[in-house]
Amino acid sequence: MDEPVIVVTRRWPESVEQELARRFPHVQLNADDVPLGRDGLRAALEQADVVLPTVSDRLPAELFEGEVRTRFLGNFGVGYNHIDVEAAAKAGIVVTNTPRVLTNTTADTAMTLMLMVARRAGEGEREVRAGRWTGWRPTHMMGADVTGKTLGILGMGRIGVAVARRGHFGFGMPVVFYDPVDFEPDHGIPGARRVSTKEEVLQTADFVSLHMPGSSGNTHLIDAAALAQMKPTAFLINSARGDVVDQKALIEALKSGTIAGAGLDVYENEPQITQELIELDNAVLLPHLGSATLETRTAMGMLVLDNLQDFLEGREPSCRVA
Repeated sequence: MDEPVIVVTRRWPESVEQELARRFPHVQLNADDVPLGRDGLRAALEQADVVLPTVSDRLPAELFEGEVRTRFLGNFGVGYNHIDVEAAAKAGIVVTNTPRVLTNTTADTAMTLMLMVARRAGEGEREVRAGRWTGWRPTHMMGADVTGKTLGILGMGRIGVAVARRGHFGFGMPVVFYDPVDFEPDHGIPGARRVSTKEEVLQTADFVSLHMPGSSGNTHLIDAAALAQMKPTAFLINSARGDVVDQKALIEALKSGTIAGAGLDVYENEPQITQELIELDNAVLLPHLGSATLETRTAMGMLVLDNLQDFLEGREPSCRVA
C-alpha cells in the first residue's frame, strides 16, 4: 500500500502525532478533537486506507456494510468491545489494539479508586473546597481501612494481576480471584486463592475489583443479584468497562446500603452519567483516566504505529485481534 490515507479520530499525544506526520504524508489529524460521530466514522471507512479510532468511537456492524476502503483499524486502547471485530474481519479489515503498555498505569488507577472510596477522599475534598470543613474531630468522615482487608479480583489477566500485587505487597491484602479462562496464572502472589465462581469472590472480598473485558458475555456481569452477594461493608471497583456493571442496580445498591461504596472510572453509557449516580457521596467517579499518563498514552500511540508499520510492510501485527 503506497502512501496510505490515514484518519486519526481524536487528538493523540503531540509526539505521536508528529511521528505520524513524519512517516505518513497523507495523515489527517483531528486538530479540534471533536468526535467524528457515526457519519464521520462511516466516511472515514469509505475514504481512508487506515483508520485509527479510540475507545470512545462506536463502530458497530452496520458501519462495515457495503464498500469500504479501509484495510486497517489501529485501536488506541486495549479494550475493543466498541468495535464489531467480526464485521470488520468480514469486510477484510485487520484490527489491532494496545495491550501491555497500560497495565501498570491502569492498575494504579484501580488502587486510587480503592483508596479514595474507602477513605472518603472525594467527599472530603468537596467539603474542604466548599468551605464546609469546621476542623478535626474524632467522628468526622470516618472511612474504612484498606490494609489487611481481602481483595477480590474478577479477571486475572495482566491488569488484574498488577492490582493484586499492589494490594498484597503494598497493603498486606489477602487475595481471592476468579477467572473463567482455564489457565494457571503466573501471578507470584503468595497465598492468592483461586475460586471456582465469581460468587465466592463477591461473598468473601472487602474490595471487589473488576478486570474482565466488556461485552463477550460480560455485559451486566455485576447485576442486582451479584451486588446482593457482597458484604454490606464491601466496595466495588470498576476500571474495566462500563457495561460490565448494571448501573441502575449499582445505584440502588449504593442507596440502600447493600454495599458500602463504589469507585468507578468507566460507565455504561459514558460520557453520560446519570444525576442519581453523581449525587451519591459513597461513589467515587473518575472520567475514564485508567491509562491517562503522558508516558502511557505516548507508548499506546507508538504501539499503534508499530502495528501499522508491520501491516504496511507485510508482517503480522503483534497486537492483532481480528
